[in-house]
Amino acid sequence: MELRQLACFVAVADEGNFTRAAARLHIVQSAVSSTIKSLERELDTPLLDRNSKRVLLTDAGAALLPRARAALHAAQEAADAVAEVRGGLRGTLRLGTLTSVRVLDLPALLGEFHRRHPGVLLQTSALPSGSQGLVEALLERRLDLAFVSLPGPCPAGITLTDLTSSVLDLVVPAGHPLARRESVSLADLTGLDFVDSPVGYGNRTVADRAFAAASVARRVAVEITDVATGVDFVRHGLGVALLPRFALRAAEDVATLTVHDADLNWPLSLAVASGHRPGAAARALIEMAREFVA
Repeated sequence: MELRQLACFVAVADEGNFTRAAARLHIVQSAVSSTIKSLERELDTPLLDRNSKRVLLTDAGAALLPRARAALHAAQEAADAVAEVRGGLRGTLRLGTLTSVRVLDLPALLGEFHRRHPGVLLQTSALPSGSQGLVEALLERRLDLAFVSLPGPCPAGITLTDLTSSVLDLVVPAGHPLARRESVSLADLTGLDFVDSPVGYGNRTVADRAFAAASVARRVAVEITDVATGVDFVRHGLGVALLPRFALRAAEDVATLTVHDADLNWPLSLAVASGHRPGAAARALIEMAREFVA
């Protein structure tokens, strides 16, 4: 059993498609298919069900997947150790991001990381399921590191490095009855339609917990996956919104109010899976992120 076989198998399992797996690995599809077949012959059992529209794992494939990820991770750790001795990082860093991380200048951070460590290939992805989906990807070893917003207790199997935070403010249309006020209570918001992120996003969790703690009902009428667009939805009368202050720069035709009786702190952290020591590239990015927010 070779590492390239395991890499092909993991890529197909992640992508559910041979074509996408080949693109991810930068090889032709026929090479992926032949490599998987050779692995199946070696193990004397099918690993993938190719009869469906989406390639699925067989029971044997499901049993192999976590062990294949662990083997690839161990191989990367070995390569990292050698690279550190030689004085330069190499390899690939799979980084998960939120759809909007404007509280931190992510392009500047990653640009500086690339200048310092040009031998590291950065693969970034933003999952539509928010922080919850990023945590799942970390636990399944599909990501090495992720920017997340996880209010409350840290999920099992995850280690967080806290970076910064932003308060959620209430945003209402300029002509709204609350627009002339400077602050409100949660009770003042009873019966209003809200624009918010889907369940699983950190800002949605912060808001839901605040309303639940105050025993105030809330109705989310519109769900969006990018908080940076929240002001536009409010401006066009689709509801009010609790948005991080970093998303409210130069906001026009809306009014911004503080909520004085609730904890609406939205945290930003870097997360890794706790089961294995982060690789050298991941550790380097964590330290650099700390520098950027210091």
